[in-house]
Formats: sequence, C-alpha cells, structure tokens
Amino acid sequence: MPKLGISGIGGRMGSALRAVIKENPVYAGFEVVMGFDLEDGEVDGVPVFSAPESAAGKAPVADVLIDFSNYCFVGGVLKYCEATKTPAVIATTALGEPEMALMKSAAKQTAIFHSANMSLGVNLVAKMSQLAAPAIEDGFNIEIVEAHHNKKKDAPSGTAILLADAINESLSERKEYIFGRHGREEAPSLSEIGIHAVRGGSIPGRHTVMFAGPDEVIEITHNVYSNKVFAVGALKAAGFIIGKEPGLYDMNDLLSK
Repeated sequence: MPKLGISGIGGRMGSALRAVIKENPVYAGFEVVMGFDLEDGEVDGVPVFSAPESAAGKAPVADVLIDFSNYCFVGGVLKYCEATKTPAVIATTALGEPEMALMKSAAKQTAIFHSANMSLGVNLVAKMSQLAAPAIEDGFNIEIVEAHHNKKKDAPSGTAILLADAINESLSERKEYIFGRHGREEAPSLSEIGIHAVRGGSIPGRHTVMFAGPDEVIEITHNVYSNKVFAVGALKAAGFIIGKEPGLYDMNDLLSK
C-alpha cells in the first residue's frame, strides 16, 4: 500500500484527493500518512506540518507526495523532497522561474512529475490540437478561450499556455501569443495565437481551442465538472513515478507508458 503525503492537505484539492481515495476503489490502496499546510496540526488524524523545508526527520515517511498548494509554498516542498529523496507530483499552478529551478534541482535527487493541468482529458486535447495544427497552420486563425471560477487568480490559465505551447511545438513556424484584443484595431494575423480568459461564478474549468478558417471552424473543447478529475490525474501520476529514477517527468511520459 503506497504511503502518500499531501501538500495543501486542508485545501480544496487536498480534500478532493482524500475523497477520491475513500470513494474510488481504484485508488483505495493509497494511505495518506502526512501532510503540509499553513498550520501545524492534524487532518483526519494525519499529522500536518507548516514548514516543509524543516520537516525532514519529523514527518512520517511517504512513498510519494502530491502538491496542490500555492506557488509561494512549493519551494519548501521541493526542498523537502530533495532532502528526503521523496518522489513528488507538483500540481500547483502559476509557477515561476524560481520554482522551476528548484524543481530541476530536486529532480537530480528524486523523481518529480509536473504538469500545468492534471486532467488526462486536457492533455489529450493538447495532443489532438498538435495533430490538427500543422495541417491548417497556413490558412486558419488559432484562438484559445478559457473560463474559470471567480476565485482563480492567474489569467490566462496555465492550461491555456500549455495548449498554446503544445500547438506551437507542432508548427513549422512559431506563432506569437496575443493576450486579449482590447485596443487592437488590426485584423488578427495568421502568425498569432489569441489567448482569452473569462472569470465568473463557480466554473471549474473550460478550455476551447478554435481553428477558424474560411467558411469553417474546428473547435476542441474540454469541460471540467468536478475538481476530482485533477485529483484522479494526480493519483495516476503518483502511482506512475513511485520507483522511477530521478528526473523530471510529465504527462507525455504518463500517457505514452
């Protein structure tokens, strides 16, 4: 039975992870043994530590750790994983260069899995978009529209950038990202990818990749109806990296296994 640590154990995604483990027989084999969060204490009888970077030797040993916290918290989590050689799934979004550098450092000591979106469906949309884009890049405008709840702080979403990057990787010439079109009077260029963000209500997440050409439009849309899809993806990734050699892994590794 794999022993699991959860960073952000008391938060929305920490709760979703614990719910999926309890409700879904596929993931019932995971045992949550420790957690990180803003305050020391317990969650469901599991010890919780507020300072990951100094928790080595104090926290129960986990076989793998899943991080759904905050970009400000991720650095300490990665330092813990590096010191203890604990494999980790880093699912926190809006990471910057400092966090990415720490991730690469930790990956020299242990297996680190990272994705801007833990939904398997979103990553399949990225692959479908990569398949379509090269065939129509010379005559179709490419636009990405994403919508999320009104509590989401980053815009556009990391997933929108993930999709745009995936498309660009498949093209013969890289396209420029245009974030919104307010104040732009010129017609959209075929050398651009437009990226647009909507925030409102309790929308869990919606991403549409639009290929708009003369007299026809192709749309690939992914809707999230529960944050449990991200928990399921994270647990799949956690099971995948247990026992893996040190290194940085992503959804391409998981989907191609």
